Amino acid sequence: MFAIDRNAWTNRWSRRHPLEKLTLALGMLALAVTLPPLTTGPLVLTVMAAAAILGAGVGVRDFALVLAVPAAFLLPSLALIALAVDLDDGLRVGLSAAAVRDAAEVGARSVAAMACLAFLVLTTPVTDVLTVLRRAGLPTAVIELMFLIYRLVFVFVERAVAARRAQAARLGYATRRQGVRSLGLLAAGLFQRALVQGRRMETGLAARGHIDDLRVLSPDWPAAPRAYAHIATVLCAVAAAGTGLDGLAA
Repeated sequence: MFAIDRNAWTNRWSRRHPLEKLTLALGMLALAVTLPPLTTGPLVLTVMAAAAILGAGVGVRDFALVLAVPAAFLLPSLALIALAVDLDDGLRVGLSAAAVRDAAEVGARSVAAMACLAFLVLTTPVTDVLTVLRRAGLPTAVIELMFLIYRLVFVFVERAVAARRAQAARLGYATRRQGVRSLGLLAAGLFQRALVQGRRMETGLAARGHIDDLRVLSPDWPAAPRAYAHIATVLCAVAAAGTGLDGLAA
């Protein structure tokens, strides 16, 4: 979380208009979902990685780690999709060409979609995204809830790291049994602290007379019409290449 937030505020594209980055990410996501996945997915992944690493200056390690976390949940699902179950003559479980292809298509779409999300979160501060959503007419209550959850996540992570470090200093993870017990105590303590922190934040807002909505400073981003032309060109190129490669493969 801290690496994501650090990159979002310090990358070379952090002060560009967030709508430009949203347009690129959502456009690539639409291509990944609608076009042939086995050819379009790798193209979307390549473009998003190049935009984040070469364009915005995000570290390769940070981009890979952001993709690795959801990929760890994706791989077991793909393995199950690739399995074929035959009940005609008893229970038989194995691999089939159709199931493997389905798993490959799901994996290609999923990785491409994760790359779009990784690009967006690593290059765009959350406050900028919320500002765009506010101007787009999203209800104020929803924006406030998103902002408060975003703030509490960092408080939660910071407390979790500090508490685990304290437990480790007291040999709380010396054995497996002690580790399980310490992990349970950590989870229980974090839940209680999260409730207390939420009450404190509510009390603080009420003490400051909060009755409308949370306001954050939003800079005046410079208009860049050429950026949208470049984005449209990239989207069209990826769409044409993905469709053309799929036709050649067929």
